[in-house]
Amino acid sequence: MLEHAQELVTVFGGSGFIGRYVCERLMQSGVRVRVATRQPRLAYFIQPLGHVGQLGVVRTNIANAKSVARAVEGATAVINLIGVLKGNFHAVQVTGAKHIAEAARDAGATSLVHVSAIGADPQSPSAYGRSKGEGEEAVRAAFPTATILRPSLVFGPEDQLTNRFASLASLPFLPVIAAQRNFQPVYVRDLADAIAKAALDPGQFGGTTYDIGGPQVMTMRELNAAVLAASGQSTELIDMPDFVAASLSRVGWLPGSPLTRDQWLMLQQDNVVADGSPGLDAFGIKPTPLGAVAHEWLSRFHKGGRFARRVNLTASN
Repeated sequence: MLEHAQELVTVFGGSGFIGRYVCERLMQSGVRVRVATRQPRLAYFIQPLGHVGQLGVVRTNIANAKSVARAVEGATAVINLIGVLKGNFHAVQVTGAKHIAEAARDAGATSLVHVSAIGADPQSPSAYGRSKGEGEEAVRAAFPTATILRPSLVFGPEDQLTNRFASLASLPFLPVIAAQRNFQPVYVRDLADAIAKAALDPGQFGGTTYDIGGPQVMTMRELNAAVLAASGQSTELIDMPDFVAASLSRVGWLPGSPLTRDQWLMLQQDNVVADGSPGLDAFGIKPTPLGAVAHEWLSRFHKGGRFARRVNLTASN
């Protein structure tokens, strides 16, 4: 723990879903953590995860280069977790990423970890995919030794993936869009462990791009079925024809959730680790299957709530 005691890591987006686990992992390593966020009050729940004086929070606007520079002042490592699924992709995922990379360089940080996404490509038909690809280019131009991590879908207790699917299971049937599209969902704690390791060991991980996926490639239908199993629900899954989903994407709505045109374009390609790409194995991390942990937070959807699974297991012994 004392090995990294003098280090300071600035985490942009540290108060978010992935960020809380990254901060926890960093503080377990003994470093001081500074969370850069638009709303500091949303980050104070992280304080109990570390020791007194180990966490700092600073209000930051990534659209403002001076604000970003203040956030990385004195940092030995910088992590950028900020991303959006709708809105102004370019402002956040290109301009914001550029500001962070340039500030990290100018501050003399020894490492920069930039979290992108599988499918990032400046030539992508979706604005999201293009902005992620252009953001990677901006990061590499400013900080050539940056570590870029491209995760597939990320699952965990606070996610907007498995929890949404489970909540929709109360419907008479659950429509599945892009039912045969492949994904490689990764557990948030595994991803956070890789991010922290990359930030603390740039000599080993710097300058490389990693595709980060879990141990299973699953179709969208299989992913929905796995969530239903973990949540103890049995609603019928109905594969939605592509022409119907494409039409709904133009009006921006699917039963129970939004579906933008750009999201539909993103769903036209598999979201899996590329052949030969380094992944979690490069970090010495054994990926966690969805089925091994999802019951921990989806058990509340069981009949009888979160205690039902425990009662059933006891009864079967």
